[in-house]
Amino acid sequence: MTIITGPEGLNLDQIRPSRRSLSLLAAAGASFAAYAPAALGQEAHPVHTSSDGLVTSEVSYPAADGFALPAYVARPVGDGPYPVVIVVSEIFGIHEYIRDTCRRLAHAGYVAIAPAFFVRAGDPAPLVDIQSVMAIVAQARYEQVMGDIQASLDWWGSQSFADTGRIGITGFCWGGKVVWQACARFSQIKAGVAWYGRLSPAANATEEQKIAGQPWPIDLVGELKAPVIGLYGNQDSGIPNDTVAAMNTALGEAGQTHSHITLFEGAPHGFHADYRPMYRKQAAEAGQQMMFDHFKRWL
Repeated sequence: MTIITGPEGLNLDQIRPSRRSLSLLAAAGASFAAYAPAALGQEAHPVHTSSDGLVTSEVSYPAADGFALPAYVARPVGDGPYPVVIVVSEIFGIHEYIRDTCRRLAHAGYVAIAPAFFVRAGDPAPLVDIQSVMAIVAQARYEQVMGDIQASLDWWGSQSFADTGRIGITGFCWGGKVVWQACARFSQIKAGVAWYGRLSPAANATEEQKIAGQPWPIDLVGELKAPVIGLYGNQDSGIPNDTVAAMNTALGEAGQTHSHITLFEGAPHGFHADYRPMYRKQAAEAGQQMMFDHFKRWL
């Protein structure tokens, strides 16, 4: 089996679409067209959050390299200013699950923005072939991603509805690792919630893969500028429990008393993603409440 050692922490067999799921996608047509087909569950019943009472839009703003970075924004109706949460996607980019997550945050009183980090190389959201998805994701390296987050922070400065003194970040899979990295880099970010992002290289990672994944979250614990909670599953075959334990130990030794990782019993990787077969409703809802509580405390 080929092992993906990127921050999403998945093995190929966990994200390769089944014949049944592809048949479901074809039969459902427009009903599932907005969800990433490479990970669509066999019997998907995704959560749908209404945009009633919200303002939703697609925007773009200049990144450090001059690229016009697209992003999806959801916010409460009204002048605000409202606290901000940056939403960092999984490897499948900005599709309906990520947009729905933004709307959930907006209903809770936040301005949520999901930048499209991958689109310089291509849009992974509509692709079925996971190798093609990963080829696109591999192009989004650390400095580019951090530059795109800086561009997002800069854009908020000109938005009257955004309270730029209260900025948080959350991310899933690939985005979970980005949360740890961003909270170690940007003092403007006041709180982070990382959903099952890889913390350290896989045990069988090559030296090239270890270098490509730097900086790893476990090496950044002493640099965290904001409290980060991690929401991980104890049945995640790509992120072993011992790496989570090592991260919690490192956080404690670094004096990061408000940062820690919670392991959810019986939850696999991707347990929050309600359009995927690994979705676990109880763990997802409990984790989401922890996210809201964390942001309420620190933003």
